[in-house]
Amino acid sequence: MSQSPKTPDAGWRKPAGQASLAEVHRSILVPVTASFWRKLLAFSGPGFLVAVGYMDPGNWATDLQGGAQFGYTLLSVIMISNLMAILLQHLSIKLGIATGRDLAQACRDHYSTPTVWFLWILCEIAIAACDLAEVVGSAIALQLLFGIPLVWGCVITAADVLAVLYLQNKGFRYIEALVITLIATIGTCFAAEIFWSKPGFVGMMLGFVPSPEILKNPQMLYVSIGIIGATVMPHNLYLHSSIVQTRKYEQNAGGKREAIKFATIDSTVALMFALFINAAILILAAAAFHWSGHQDVAAIQDAYKLLPGALGVTGASIIFALALLASGQNSTLTGTLAGQIVMEGFINIRLRPWLRRLITRAIAIIPAVCVIGYFGESKTTQLLVASQVVLSMQLGFAIWPLMRFTGEKNKMGEFVNPLWIKILGWTTAAIIIVLNVKLLFDMFMPASVLKFFYGHLGLTMPTQ
Repeated sequence: MSQSPKTPDAGWRKPAGQASLAEVHRSILVPVTASFWRKLLAFSGPGFLVAVGYMDPGNWATDLQGGAQFGYTLLSVIMISNLMAILLQHLSIKLGIATGRDLAQACRDHYSTPTVWFLWILCEIAIAACDLAEVVGSAIALQLLFGIPLVWGCVITAADVLAVLYLQNKGFRYIEALVITLIATIGTCFAAEIFWSKPGFVGMMLGFVPSPEILKNPQMLYVSIGIIGATVMPHNLYLHSSIVQTRKYEQNAGGKREAIKFATIDSTVALMFALFINAAILILAAAAFHWSGHQDVAAIQDAYKLLPGALGVTGASIIFALALLASGQNSTLTGTLAGQIVMEGFINIRLRPWLRRLITRAIAIIPAVCVIGYFGESKTTQLLVASQVVLSMQLGFAIWPLMRFTGEKNKMGEFVNPLWIKILGWTTAAIIIVLNVKLLFDMFMPASVLKFFYGHLGLTMPTQ
């Protein structure tokens, strides 16, 4: 029987299959008659799981490079990319709550089987790439803190599989509590680093004002593209549309509208923490390195070695490495959940949670161990950069269906995007896709072709 176009489920094929993350689906009760703050507390948590993807080790290299090279100027780029993230995560929330489907399930419902498999493979590659950055970041932190060789550090990160499995069996709230604790640890570490670095307040505030110099300076534009490409993570869109469904809210228009409101508040607050962390990394690099003759700092290990001398605080490097370890482990927790969501959502295959997470971790650990074992530990920075390139290639394939589905009334009903959201969303999608295509073009096109292209436009080639 056909449904009314006003019903959000209309327009979807409804294949057999379990709910998204079935073991925790609608497992957290939202009190119907509670106060605003109690309801907000009930919905708080998923946004912080998503936010860790915006402050993972893959972001550190671009933030460090941006601060060391250009001072506070690129703070505006971090702010703009964070605003883009807030919008895209809001759309993921709407999709999950209004339709009861996560983004991967929505793609399976809508597209043909070959397209679904193509999108699934791309998404798995993107998650593996993101996981790779997090595994390498954690391994670097373990090496800096305890002297553990990077290869063994990568292997040790596999232990997070057991942690996620244990916590999810106890309840999804335990995973959220651990993630929030690690975010608080990162925030506290960087608050101390900022205090020690004594950044110029006026210059820092002016850095949040977009400067025309960013577009005029090829090197500055190149780093800016890297910051945007490393900030918006494709797997977060799949993750968020699923984990918002862990809340047991009323399944009517009013209940869904309220759920979207509270989940968006949760997401926005959490992403503002991510903005603070990314901005803090850039501010620290600017204050410590930009004006002290270390403008070429880009590697995490270099920053670790130089921080005590630059800040005059012996423990500054330890605090920095501790924040990196918390960042890496936090991100691997959410990466394993995203892997489960996309496999079950795209191809409707359910594996035992421990097996699915073990596969996800192995896909990340094996390339890291092979590259580090063969080329040596000096290649870790290149490995981080390569992971961000892979992520940038996949990003458009996640944003496009998200914008399409949330913009169609027969799928979203009364929760369809209004015109102004459509304009903002498609503009954001276009900016991200174009900038990432440019980044890939600059990285892979032969130097002779790039020289001709930039010369023809009267531009100077960026240096990588």
